Amino acid sequence: MSVLPGRSASLKELLTLRAGAFSAWGMERKDHLDTFGTVSLIAFALLLAFNQVVIAVGGDGWQPVFMAGLRSVGAAVVLFAWLSWRGIIWRLDRPQWPTAALMGFIFGAEFLCLFTALDLTTVSRASVIFYAMPVWAALFSRMFLAEKLTGAKLIGLAVAFAGMAWAVLDGRDAGAEGSWVGDLCAVGASIGWALILIVIKGSNVKDLPAEVQLFWQVFLSIPVLMIGALFFGPLVRELEPIHWVALGFQIMCVASFGFLFWFWLIKIYPATSVASFAFLSPPLAVLMAALLLGEQVGPQLFGALALVTLGLFLINRRPRQVPQNV
Repeated sequence: MSVLPGRSASLKELLTLRAGAFSAWGMERKDHLDTFGTVSLIAFALLLAFNQVVIAVGGDGWQPVFMAGLRSVGAAVVLFAWLSWRGIIWRLDRPQWPTAALMGFIFGAEFLCLFTALDLTTVSRASVIFYAMPVWAALFSRMFLAEKLTGAKLIGLAVAFAGMAWAVLDGRDAGAEGSWVGDLCAVGASIGWALILIVIKGSNVKDLPAEVQLFWQVFLSIPVLMIGALFFGPLVRELEPIHWVALGFQIMCVASFGFLFWFWLIKIYPATSVASFAFLSPPLAVLMAALLLGEQVGPQLFGALALVTLGLFLINRRPRQVPQNV
């Protein structure tokens, strides 16, 4: 399931479909959000929220880390077929190899943490923590991209951090040891998501087609996840048809074309604006967990959710333009 470039900009116009393939890779960057872009980002937020439920359900049949590895294998095949069909050069120049390896490692570590989190804690609490990713993106942008943090962003960081801490401590106070570990895994996954976006924006791979960026992340995450799976118990639990459906959904709708769409957004739109829509995913995920999984969401988690959502809003709030007399 976002970083902050040099300025606090709006979203850019989204992709158009041509001949059954994305033609947006050649679109010029824009500095405003149109209706199609807004609708697309809301739809993607819904996909991310539903994805949390799918991972949790799939973990009943697959060992979660092994499922993440299988997802990467399937997505790598799909993406390679996509690249071949579109005639896109997937090979990297030698100077790009270390960056690709780093992205693959972070990608694998992120989803090792996320899938483990959703196996150990509730979808609602993991989602509140995981989708606070723009908090880390703002911090890392300041550290690595020399971004300035306005007063509103600093307040937003403090508020969102308070919300994350509340969510984690709520799980600990409830006496759920597994939740405590799972919550920390969700924090790790959130950090990994932000780091990937920082690497993309600040390295020698930022001008590669998004399909190529994604292919190498997915492909190079396979050894990380498959080796990691060996340390998390039996690879298969009690498989039923729904678990195969969950895996197929992960491969096609999330790890292949879903992530492809996400990285396209990062290339076309200012990343701050793309990140701003992350504040929709926590409440949507909590709602879906309650409706689809019957999770009980207490007032403490609602309070944490409110703080995280408010913090993300402040972090990604576009500053007012002060007219100047010329």
